[in-house]
Amino acid sequence: MRSSPFLRSLLAATLVASVTVIAAAAPATAATRTVQAESYAAQSGVVLEQTADTGGGQNASYLANGDWMRYDNVDLGAAGNLVIQARVASVPGGGTIELRTGSATGPLLTTFSVTGTGGWQNWATASATVASHPTGAQTVFALLRNGGGDFVNINWFSFGDGQPGGAGWVVMDQGVWQQQLAQFDAIPNRTIPGGAVRVPEFNATCSYSHSRPDDPIVFPNMPGASHMHSFLGNPSTNAATTTQTLLQNAGTTCRPGQDLSAYWIPSLTDRGRVIEPNDVVVYYGSRLPDPTRTKPFPQGFRYIAGDARLQVPTPAGSVNAFYCAGPGGEIGRSTDGNWPICAPTATLMFQLVFPDCWDGVHLDSPSHKEHVAYTYTGTCSGQFPVAIPSVSFLIAYPTSGSAQGFTLASGMASSMHGDSWMAWDNAALGQRVKNCVVQNAKCNSAGNY
Repeated sequence: MRSSPFLRSLLAATLVASVTVIAAAAPATAATRTVQAESYAAQSGVVLEQTADTGGGQNASYLANGDWMRYDNVDLGAAGNLVIQARVASVPGGGTIELRTGSATGPLLTTFSVTGTGGWQNWATASATVASHPTGAQTVFALLRNGGGDFVNINWFSFGDGQPGGAGWVVMDQGVWQQQLAQFDAIPNRTIPGGAVRVPEFNATCSYSHSRPDDPIVFPNMPGASHMHSFLGNPSTNAATTTQTLLQNAGTTCRPGQDLSAYWIPSLTDRGRVIEPNDVVVYYGSRLPDPTRTKPFPQGFRYIAGDARLQVPTPAGSVNAFYCAGPGGEIGRSTDGNWPICAPTATLMFQLVFPDCWDGVHLDSPSHKEHVAYTYTGTCSGQFPVAIPSVSFLIAYPTSGSAQGFTLASGMASSMHGDSWMAWDNAALGQRVKNCVVQNAKCNSAGNY
């Protein structure tokens, strides 16, 4: 519930801070400046709260029509395209964020339309590219507009040139993407046999490949910097992995062989003994009522699901928890209550679901999540207009567990997470998306009905 105007003004008066502009470590041709929402030089109607977003800190909360924030000495860089991001969360949506330079009535830099994200701490990144803008250090005003009532929280703004390598934002080559889309659009629809199951789905069935304390998405070119991961798919995956190294490697532990992607999860330990998964099915499907607008992943796309830093209890009935599948199911819980104990005839399982809406601009982002979102409305729209296949890992472990429970390399059961770096053969992926997902027909690993 929104605070009273008096209380909001009182809190804001004690929380005004000088602007903090963080210059990201990046090549001289690729810079991104991030301005935290709480680092305003002046404001009206703003209250701060602790954020549940990646990175922690505070966010400007429950903003409404007429609220504003002023930021001094914001570096808008040199002439040329300026990529501006706003990290937002909203329940109702329906308003806009105006960014203006110089004054509250100065030249309009850009406007973000706010759509609902499904919660006041469910964060999404809005993105805009500005071709003509003032350069160098500028005063920037953020102005909130809507028909009335609280409509948005803001965590930060970023200003950068959007080039690959710029502080984690990897901008896709639009020419290459349009060529991939043209090839996808030219794929003819296969005739679906009468007995086909009408579910939009295909899969890659993968076995364990190798283990390394590496994470080429989070810690690129930093071998040993991560906790231990169990890798699936491309056996060449290590800290130095790139899209090119994946595509140049001919091997994979997945079926079909045209999927040279890298997938990985934190290693699981049972009383000091590492338990590698005996089977992981990587499902590609759609959770949208209308899957016909689904597009294939662009080559080199990567993202993460789950949170390695989340360390909270997972008692029975928790969402996104480990479970038992098969005869006998769960027969008990570990002493700490966080892990199931499975019957000898059952299997320890976990299903990890990835976002299914994409901003259409970036192959990756600083937290490896800001360029994607989960659909909350049944469509992909707003800042994430492109429907991509809904990927999920269905992970099976050959163990039943015990009262001592398990340990993930990342910590508690709640820290379960997964990474995907896509390196499919474009034709093989396009055919499956077109014939299985778009046509709403269940396919196997070979892409057949």
